[in-house]
Amino acid sequence: MSAAPGAGLARDWTAQRPRPGRIAAYLLLALLGAVVGIAGSLVQAAWFPAGLLLALLGSAGLFCGARIALGNQLGVAAAGAGWLVAIVVLSVGRPEGDALFGAGVGPLLFILGGMVIAVMCATLGGLSQPGGGPGRPDK
Repeated sequence: MSAAPGAGLARDWTAQRPRPGRIAAYLLLALLGAVVGIAGSLVQAAWFPAGLLLALLGSAGLFCGARIALGNQLGVAAAGAGWLVAIVVLSVGRPEGDALFGAGVGPLLFILGGMVIAVMCATLGGLSQPGGGPGRPDK
């Protein structure tokens, strides 16, 4: 008698039904990403060298914290999506010509640096498992 295909294999998280708490966490991270993006865009423009560093550190803290809190790349993607939407909305000027981002290297470094940090946090190596040692498992 043959077993069903896939029987005995661990179910992937993409095949599971999403839980309401997890969906709320992703939505909260997207909202938090938008808040960090708005705050970072204001800070980087106000105090140029130190403000840019502070804004990028805040973004890195959000993205890496999302990865650690949820344990997968989707948390970073949710925070990064909220961050990116806020940045794009703020960078688009109004018909009168007003825009939050001015010309110069600061806003460009903030936008590109934030995206690079999000990708770096999403592609970090796997999180360590509890009880796992640094060596090879015994045979």
